[in-house]
Amino acid sequence: MSELVNGTQAVDRASALLIHILEASTPPILSQLSRGHEIPKSTTSRILSALERADLVRRDRDGAFIAGDVLTQFARLQNCDSVLVVRMRSVLEKLALSTGETANLAIASNGEMRLIDQVDSHYLLGATNWVGKRIPYHASALGKVFLAYGAATIPSGKLERLTSKTITTRPRLLIELEGVRKKGYATTSNELEEGLIAVAAPIREDDGRVVGAISISGPSARLTARDLAKIGEVIIHEINSHQINHDGKIGAA
Repeated sequence: MSELVNGTQAVDRASALLIHILEASTPPILSQLSRGHEIPKSTTSRILSALERADLVRRDRDGAFIAGDVLTQFARLQNCDSVLVVRMRSVLEKLALSTGETANLAIASNGEMRLIDQVDSHYLLGATNWVGKRIPYHASALGKVFLAYGAATIPSGKLERLTSKTITTRPRLLIELEGVRKKGYATTSNELEEGLIAVAAPIREDDGRVVGAISISGPSARLTARDLAKIGEVIIHEINSHQINHDGKIGAA
C-alpha cells in the first residue's frame, strides 16, 4: 500500500511541476519549482530529470525549464490539424452532399496517416466513423495520395495484406503510385475492407507541398470504378475552387 501511495505522490508531484512549467509566464528554475511546491530540491531535481528524459520538459540556455519537444510538437500538430479542419470543412460537406457518400480529411504525420475529420454518408450502409483510426498507407486511397506525392514513404518490409485485393508488393505499388500522379487522384477497391471502395485527391500549399488529402468512400454495391473517376475529378475541382475563394489563388492538384 505504501508503494502505491509513494507512486501516486510522485505522479502528483511530477504533474504539478509540469503544469507549473507550462503555465509560467517566465521559465522557472529548479529552486523556484522546489520552493513553490515545497518539494526537497533533490527530489525536484530527480522528477525534472525524469520529465527531461521523456522529452516533456527541457532547459533553456539559462537553465530554466520550458516545454519539451514532445509537447511542443504535439501543440504544433494540433494547431495545424485544427486549421486544416476549419479550412476544408465546407469542402467535405459539399462533397458528401453532392455524392451522398462519406467524405474524409486526412494528414500524414510522424510516419502514420491520421484521419482528422469526416462528414457522413446519407446512407446507413457504409457509415463508419474513420476519425482517429489507423489506416495503412498502401491499402487506402488517402494513403496512396501521400505516398504518390512524397508526403509519406512506403514502409520497409512486407506490406500488410488486409484483403485478397490488397497490394502487397513494392513494384506493383510503385506502378499504382505513378498512375496516381498521372490522374491526380488515387482509388482503392476492396483493398482496405471487402466491399469498400474510395477515391482521394491531395490538398496542396502554395509551394506545392501536399499537406492533406480528401476522400470519398462507400460500398461497392453503390459505387463503380466509373463513379470513382468522376468523383476524383469532382474532389480536385472542389479543392481548387475552395483554394481560389479562400486564398485568392489556386494550388495545383
